[in-house]
Amino acid sequence: MSAPESDAPAGQLTVEEPLPRFTAAARRPLSIEWYRTPLPPGAMKRLHARSDVRGAVQTLGYLACLAAPAAVAIRAGLRGEWAWAAGGVFLYGIVASFLINAVHELGHNTVFKSAWLNVWFCRLFAFLGWINHELFGVSHVRHHRYTLHPPDDDENPLPIRFTARDFIRGFLFNYSYLVFSVRKTVRLARGRFEGQWEHTLYPADQPKLARPAIRWSRIVLAGHLTVLAISVAMGWWIVPVVVSAGCFFGNGLFLLCNNTQHIALPSHNTDFRLCCRTFTLNPVVQFLYWHMNYHTEHHMYAAVPCYRLGELHRLIRHDLPPTPHGIAAVWREIAAIKRREAAEPGWVYSPPLPSPSAGRS
Repeated sequence: MSAPESDAPAGQLTVEEPLPRFTAAARRPLSIEWYRTPLPPGAMKRLHARSDVRGAVQTLGYLACLAAPAAVAIRAGLRGEWAWAAGGVFLYGIVASFLINAVHELGHNTVFKSAWLNVWFCRLFAFLGWINHELFGVSHVRHHRYTLHPPDDDENPLPIRFTARDFIRGFLFNYSYLVFSVRKTVRLARGRFEGQWEHTLYPADQPKLARPAIRWSRIVLAGHLTVLAISVAMGWWIVPVVVSAGCFFGNGLFLLCNNTQHIALPSHNTDFRLCCRTFTLNPVVQFLYWHMNYHTEHHMYAAVPCYRLGELHRLIRHDLPPTPHGIAAVWREIAAIKRREAAEPGWVYSPPLPSPSAGRS
């Protein structure tokens, strides 16, 4: 989706590729000059190197984290061991909540050096998560080029909100998102696009653009209906609970990680340090999250594989805002911003940046 911009001048990234001008509302300048922290000599090539071995460690490791609780849940369910089945489904859901991050990284085509492996695993994880990777890919290209510049980026409609109610609703079983995902898949399978953003991505006068998204929705729908039909015929009730509904259980950890990316940050600027947020995580959660806690780094250098973002962070952290350490710390920071926004209407938070003369830490 994004390629290394190795020829961009130090300190900024200019996206100059022509973008389709889909709607009148979306017409904006063809490029945004994004600030980018300069890298030491030789670091650009090293950081952008893709590895089938490291890609396999990340991807197969994540797949194993999915398979283990799924196996426990299915085996226990078939044996009538309800407590073990419920525990397995919940643990599977905690891991499966991060399927969108897997699809995101593989969709960038940076995880594996071999392109076909990125494509194959992207489709596998997209199927398990009811994710239309075709639509997401088209949307996400614009999100990177025009981050928090609506209407050119409406992947995260502003203002971004996340409440305690959202967390509680998603912690055990995110029923509303299950219904939303199934309905959206059915709708797209019928070729129906709704809302300004979908019509921006797939204008009615260019129907060929929408065919991959429609085709994938039909594949997902047919696949899950097949799982359901076979399971009903065989009496394997637990199988569709895991395969088709498992990703909607235990979403709490995912929500706490994923909703940090752009919330409470200013829009309409040209500095990823201001509109994206980086924080540190323990290695286990960071692995499940596909290293997207380094979100500023990911936007700044979108073609760096996720497993190299920690190294990138260490190289440029002297030029970043202070980095919160852990989920609790980052949400304390976000909560403080939200409280001041509520107390002082019109106040806009701006992350503190190091002075240009600041040395490396």
